[in-house]
Amino acid sequence: MKKLVTLVLALMLACTAFAALAEGTEVVVFAAASMTETLTQIKEVYEAANPGVTLIYNFDSSGTLKTQIQEGAACDVFISAGQKQMNQLDITADPSVNTEGLDFVDDATRIDLLENKVTLVVPEGNPKGIETFDQLAALLKDGDVFMAMGNSDVPVGQYTQKILAYYGLDEAELASAGKLTYGTNVKEVTTQVSEASVDCGVIYCTDAFSAGLTVVDSATGEMCGQIIYPAAVLKTSENPEAAKAFLDYLLTDEAMQVFDAVGFSPVE
Repeated sequence: MKKLVTLVLALMLACTAFAALAEGTEVVVFAAASMTETLTQIKEVYEAANPGVTLIYNFDSSGTLKTQIQEGAACDVFISAGQKQMNQLDITADPSVNTEGLDFVDDATRIDLLENKVTLVVPEGNPKGIETFDQLAALLKDGDVFMAMGNSDVPVGQYTQKILAYYGLDEAELASAGKLTYGTNVKEVTTQVSEASVDCGVIYCTDAFSAGLTVVDSATGEMCGQIIYPAAVLKTSENPEAAKAFLDYLLTDEAMQVFDAVGFSPVE
């Protein structure tokens, strides 16, 4: 916490270069739930340096946010926890992903903002003594563990499905046997582990950090791929210049320090 407070003070000095935006400007940001803590901290600093700008956040699963945008919700900047949800809104993406021909993303502004890690976490005391994904796979095969994961329409759930497939595990069989429980976003999965209502869960390292949970293992790229958070200004933005200025700020060293403090990293 002290480290984050220090970063706040540094950021308040550093982001004065972004103070030229027009007064009374609102920038609506739809962001993956796993960014709640970092973007909330950045909001305080950014608004202090840009008194005419108000950041309005909507945090939820990337799939839910994508649907809200598609249905006409006002949004200036979209930050997804996976490429799929961004691609589904990007007319330049492969039609096999953007199956509906949706054209919301200003592709000229699209960036790969951050990288995260998928981790295996356990409740306090680790009652089942789970230490690795390899061990978890064996326990799931034996039916001797209760695991929380994200729904199939959210990135953290999709990454977990890849991990299960990597180990040759049948998700449907595990679910029907009562060995899996689900969350509509990563925060719900995190809460289940924090409350010890499950033996373990699969979440991002950033959420584990924020919740003070014990990380016992991290998934490799071979298991679930690289976890990239794309970001873009939307073509429907009512304040595209202010939205782009905020997106540019998120790429600065000062903003990256906030992200780094909880486990995010720049995309290599």
